[in-house]
Amino acid sequence: MAQSRTAELTRNTKETRINAELNIDGTGISKVDTGIPFFDHMLTLFARHGLFDLSVKADGDIAVDYHHTVEDTGIVLGQLVKKALGEKRGINRYGFFLLPMDESLARVSIDLSNRQAFVYKVTVNDLMVRDFNIGLVKEFFQAFANEACCNLHINLEYGEEPHHVAEAIFKSFARALDSATQIDLRLGDSIPTTKGML
Repeated sequence: MAQSRTAELTRNTKETRINAELNIDGTGISKVDTGIPFFDHMLTLFARHGLFDLSVKADGDIAVDYHHTVEDTGIVLGQLVKKALGEKRGINRYGFFLLPMDESLARVSIDLSNRQAFVYKVTVNDLMVRDFNIGLVKEFFQAFANEACCNLHINLEYGEEPHHVAEAIFKSFARALDSATQIDLRLGDSIPTTKGML
């Protein structure tokens, strides 16, 4: 591959301080420390199942709530993906994955279109995994879609156990994003659109 598809960013606000690096063409290596163990687990799964190399160090106001750290990490990851892909030459652009996790089944579709749209259809009766409310998963992916400027559709087909639901979503997202970012050699150096640019 002629161009290295990597990016690194630092985002500092009064609520969070985040340093992160991403290699689209990685092998699934991750180093994640957000101060939120369950969220670290989800980001590690994302890297491993998408074969992205990911480093995230976040210091946030988690004594207040996990919301700012989760949302701001989504912002940073979206910005990293957009920066690493550049003009998106030669990529598949679209990705889709349907993934089971025990009793849960999640479906994720993505279009790296440079247009933001987010649909999240997830209904679960129990939202808590220890002290982590998986309702924050929606905030993470909303932030990602905004910053990556992509169409992102996440649907929970069914599922009950909140850990399994969140894990199915993150793994399915990883596989869908991996598919969308892969290079199709038939495209050469072209951009995958009839408009000439995304």
